[in-house]
Amino acid sequence: MKVLRPKLAAVIEAERFVQEINTTANLRHPHIFRKRQKRRKILLERDMKDEAAIREAVRQRYASAARRAAEAKPASCCGTDDKDVISRELYTIDEVSELPEAASLASLGCGNPTALAKLEAGEVVLDLGSGGGIDVLLSARRVGPTGKAYGLDMTDEMLDLARRNQREAGITNAEFLKGTIEEVPLPDESVDVVISNCVINLSTDKDLVLKEAFRVLRPGGRFAVSDMVFQGLIPEEVRHDVEAWSGCIAGALHEDDYRRKLATAGFADIDVEITRTFGDQELRDLGHDFGVEVQDGWLAEGRLCSAFVRARKPA
Repeated sequence: MKVLRPKLAAVIEAERFVQEINTTANLRHPHIFRKRQKRRKILLERDMKDEAAIREAVRQRYASAARRAAEAKPASCCGTDDKDVISRELYTIDEVSELPEAASLASLGCGNPTALAKLEAGEVVLDLGSGGGIDVLLSARRVGPTGKAYGLDMTDEMLDLARRNQREAGITNAEFLKGTIEEVPLPDESVDVVISNCVINLSTDKDLVLKEAFRVLRPGGRFAVSDMVFQGLIPEEVRHDVEAWSGCIAGALHEDDYRRKLATAGFADIDVEITRTFGDQELRDLGHDFGVEVQDGWLAEGRLCSAFVRARKPA
């Protein structure tokens, strides 16, 4: 069964009206044409509001996580503050011991992309949605003084925390930039590796995110991302829940959609490796946290997983 990519309902409806507006029949009936133009405008404006609501929910959730980490309290990506189903136990003791406690407390990921990306000395790395900076700081250590690690985040509180963690760690070959992952403030072909940790799923325009990743990568550059993906069907009740979007669940792509989008952006050597599949009770716990009652039928039709997504920009 074909699984549609998670679009907001307004976008799907608006696209249908675009096709209707452009038909010859509509042009022969100006009053119908004007009516449908007006309706399309309303639908697109509604969708923009939905996207703004999702982005603001994400910003607030991650700002709160940054404040908790700054106070030496554990932050949570996708569960309650004291029991995070997705983000727990991702880094080794040796990795965490190298960094300030707040960096690990603010970790909101679903994997460890720095360990899987096979970074080499002298490489330039970009972390999309860098949060408290743990993956940027680990990357900076891996690429050494001849390399550099950039972190990109839209949340002021996270940027402040990341820069504080950088100072405490004494790392000089890292830089944190403010911006969105849909509009990366770096030049074309300026980095060797793009990493991200459970952030791309939060975007409402994943096609643009992947195009931006492709743009900033040098020829032969690597895309190495930990993210959430679905297998099977995604319940509509979850897909359109703003809180579930901000908690890195509703925005997850089907694993096949991820592959298609990467290919459309221009990537080659695409691979989606499932690193963890969440059990029925874990999914029920996540649903409870976001006020969504997980039905038994959903568990039979679909599955939420964390994955390591690899691709390469052709040389």
